[in-house]
Amino acid sequence: MPSCVCGLPAPYEECCGRFHSGDAKAPTAERLMRSRFSAFGVGDEAYLLRTWHPSTRPPRIGLDETLRWERLEILQTSGGGFLDTEGTVRFRAHYVERNRPGHMDENSRFVVHDGDWVYVGPIA
Repeated sequence: MPSCVCGLPAPYEECCGRFHSGDAKAPTAERLMRSRFSAFGVGDEAYLLRTWHPSTRPPRIGLDETLRWERLEILQTSGGGFLDTEGTVRFRAHYVERNRPGHMDENSRFVVHDGDWVYVGPIA
């Protein structure tokens, strides 16, 4: 069984799939970031919206079907652990669009909202 697209060495169902299905909650900001990347990879817009802070959440995402998300690199984390209430994750997301490889870099802010880690948005 192939490893999850988030980059951890576990099958999707045991890794991010359990977060997407609601069977488990991401315990840290980094795990939420990984599960959100994986959600982009599998086209799970509902999960992406559910894990987006209500103050910055768009009404819909409109996933781009010409993009294939391939690999995630976590470059740096700050806070975001089991006992924290906020944290940042700097990452590089690799994709292929119309047979051309590319990547995007972002330093994202995460907070605990109603007991769950959620994505707030990029830090400028």
